Amino acid sequence: MNSHQTFVKVRYAETDQMGVVHHANYAVYLELARINWLENLGISYKKMEESGVMLPVYDMRFSFLKPAYFDDTLCVKIELRKQPGASIIFDYKITNEEGVLLTKAETTLVFVDMQTNRPTRCPKYVLDKLKA
Repeated sequence: MNSHQTFVKVRYAETDQMGVVHHANYAVYLELARINWLENLGISYKKMEESGVMLPVYDMRFSFLKPAYFDDTLCVKIELRKQPGASIIFDYKITNEEGVLLTKAETTLVFVDMQTNRPTRCPKYVLDKLKA
């Protein structure tokens, strides 16, 4: 599965005085989408870390096209750009209930061995799930 959709209801605390989602919240929305994408593959991020591999964000880019507002239900579509090696790259599109594209984003995360704190290859069980 190379893509997945996650739905997020915008909470009041995520908005500014004008009712617009503050840009800092978008990083959280992307993280929710990544965790759900992994879960949909049958992979627990918590168990990945317990096995000694973490996935810190190396690069994150946004294009804010239109605002999202309090009480909107956002669809965060995540798509795997290519087969992972030592890093994994995702593209995202965030739309509102009407399907209007609000935000585009991309992230690069690096697989890191938690004992050595050095980059490592994508775990085989992740690659196996991507091939299934």
